[in-house]
Amino acid sequence: MSLRKIYFAVGEYYHIYNRGNSKQNIFHDPDDYGRFLKLMFLSNGKENFNVRSIGNKIYNFNRGKQLVDIGAYCLMPNHFHILLTQTNNGDVSKFIHKLLTGYSMYYNKKYERVGALFEGKFKSEHANNDRYLKYLFSYIHLNPVKLIDTDWKEAGIKDKRKIIKFLEQFIYSSFQDYLGVKRPQKVILNTKAFPNYFSRPNQFRNEIFDWVDYK
Repeated sequence: MSLRKIYFAVGEYYHIYNRGNSKQNIFHDPDDYGRFLKLMFLSNGKENFNVRSIGNKIYNFNRGKQLVDIGAYCLMPNHFHILLTQTNNGDVSKFIHKLLTGYSMYYNKKYERVGALFEGKFKSEHANNDRYLKYLFSYIHLNPVKLIDTDWKEAGIKDKRKIIKFLEQFIYSSFQDYLGVKRPQKVILNTKAFPNYFSRPNQFRNEIFDWVDYK
């Protein structure tokens, strides 16, 4: 997988996303999701790594200087979303290259397949104003709603209580980290590199669910 030739500015915010080739699923079980999360952490550094040799202390591994700061993410069955900013002397493209190459190698070996797993080069959108950046936190964290209510954006929420419970229990995004849940994956994030939109868990929860009501 070749490095993408695109300029990412330090101090700017970007929404990175991609989906499986031909819209195929890229996650089939908890191990797949877990491997991608571990690679999100390990790939975000200048040090090389071997997942097997690290063992169970993945999230304590010294990655070296970080390439990006991650503010939010969500993994869906056939795609992913990451909100990030490039660090000083960091490299967004290198981070994504390490992440997607590592996961593709894992996936192809596990499922005995060959060829590209992802649909072309990764996609990126520049969050060039405060309003759009804040919106992305809601957009990314609300993605899982479609797993239990496929047409909620068009028809509205049918059961808000069910949606809220589902999102609060969904473990393949950074939603729980903003709620203050203590878990190893929290170290994937560096929220200090982003505007302090949500100083308290309730503030975050209300902001996200306001979008549910709005839709």
